[in-house]
Amino acid sequence: MCVESAPPPPSRVTRRGVLAGAAALAGTAAALSAAPSMAAAHGRTPGRTAAGSGDLVVEGGTLLDPATGHVTEDAVVVISSGVVRAAGARAKVVVPDGARSLDAHGRWVLPGLVDAHIHLNTAAEAHEAVRNGATSARSGSTNFYQDIAVRELARQAPDLAPRLRAAGVFITPELGDTVLADPDLTPLARLKDGVRSAEALRRVVEVNLARGADVIKTRVNERAGLPEQDPLAQVYSYEQLSEVVSAARRGGKGVLCHSYSERGCDDAVRAGIRSLEHGVFVSERTLHDMRRRGTCFTPTLSAIAGLAESSNPVLAERGRTYVPVLKEAVRAAHLMGVPLVAGTDSSGGQIKPIGREVELMHAAGLSALDAIRTATTQAALLLGLQQTVGRLARGFAGDLIVVDGDPLADVSVLKTPLHVVRAGLTL
Repeated sequence: MCVESAPPPPSRVTRRGVLAGAAALAGTAAALSAAPSMAAAHGRTPGRTAAGSGDLVVEGGTLLDPATGHVTEDAVVVISSGVVRAAGARAKVVVPDGARSLDAHGRWVLPGLVDAHIHLNTAAEAHEAVRNGATSARSGSTNFYQDIAVRELARQAPDLAPRLRAAGVFITPELGDTVLADPDLTPLARLKDGVRSAEALRRVVEVNLARGADVIKTRVNERAGLPEQDPLAQVYSYEQLSEVVSAARRGGKGVLCHSYSERGCDDAVRAGIRSLEHGVFVSERTLHDMRRRGTCFTPTLSAIAGLAESSNPVLAERGRTYVPVLKEAVRAAHLMGVPLVAGTDSSGGQIKPIGREVELMHAAGLSALDAIRTATTQAALLLGLQQTVGRLARGFAGDLIVVDGDPLADVSVLKTPLHVVRAGLTL
């Protein structure tokens, strides 16, 4: 089996370590047991060799390198043990004898896409995300650390889940049932004002880090997707956000922040977050500050556009109002040089194709190549995976998609990949 490298477990086993391990094993075991039926349901075999590794040759397609924009016709990509060993023109690539092959003649081949804001709560959702082309992803948080289990599932069975940066639980004033996610969180249920004090904010960060979170997720505004909430209402101050960022930095982690209002976006960026999520009413001044700081912008255009299609009149009006404002913010950010990153904000079992987000980035004013970069090279950089994903070059992960058409002429082809390969394994 092709298993991604992972650090060895600590010599000292803590209670949280046992709980996290149990959750990860439970999620992995359930998904692994379901793997044969999943494969059969989609009319395929798992595609592993006898040793379980991902060895594959993709032949004849037109290869796009998002980093350079270079296009190679009649290309060959050689993947061995889940890693790209060679990629380029047929005349320059040696194809191993007897290698399993995928015919891509007449198609385009791109690196697997990255969904930098997604909520994966089940093995089925994780598998659907990969089938839609998101071979890598960053979690936008889960209620009970399911994303940490999904991350481990991806290491054990790469074709069942995207390579994942897990965020653990959401740092928000009202944790609700999330206080049951870890025994060390339950004392927070007694807090009259919720998770607002510096001590409480630090505590949730610390428990997330102890659970193994790769990033920390918090918010500055209420939610746009709930009609009873006001997405312009601010729930955390600059000082509170700074506490979260400082606690995360002490653990060597960055922070992504759910945000909408002009002041909220500015407070979050000044507090030192790594990426601004949604950010509909981000100001020009804050965008300039983001450019200076290197703060990324994940606008989740497809999620905001989805509001306009809601049957709820409040949400539909909110979506119709927000979409043009957000598109203008994306256009302005791009012109200023703010790093833009694609994320669908998929949740609740509704997994949106990451290709749709790329399409909306293009509609907001980015060139097709720049829009593709938001889901490849730029997203990889945000996730700290720039030497692993986002390109098909020697030493990179054997993750790719095959699409029926030229994505530089029509980015919509990314929404429905014909083939998805994850660590050399065909889905």
